[in-house]
Amino acid sequence: MKLSRRVSWFLLAFGVWSWFIWITFVKNLWNDGSGLAFDDAGDPTPYFWVHLLLAVTSFVLGTAIGVLGFRGVRPVRRETGHSS
Repeated sequence: MKLSRRVSWFLLAFGVWSWFIWITFVKNLWNDGSGLAFDDAGDPTPYFWVHLLLAVTSFVLGTAIGVLGFRGVRPVRRETGHSS
């Protein structure tokens, strides 16, 4: 299957955006002072673990989607260049 250039760039941008958003989220989760992510003893709560799992899943999916986009963009660029 060959992806169009537009779709490939969209997928690549989605992967980058996903990493940007979820890195910010994990930093905020780690530094949470509201009592949701950590209890009074400083131990992680179920809220922390669920949201960390969501973030890790999003990192994996964002990476996979970004790689698909990158692979779709790269051949388009290579086809227009000189062969080595």
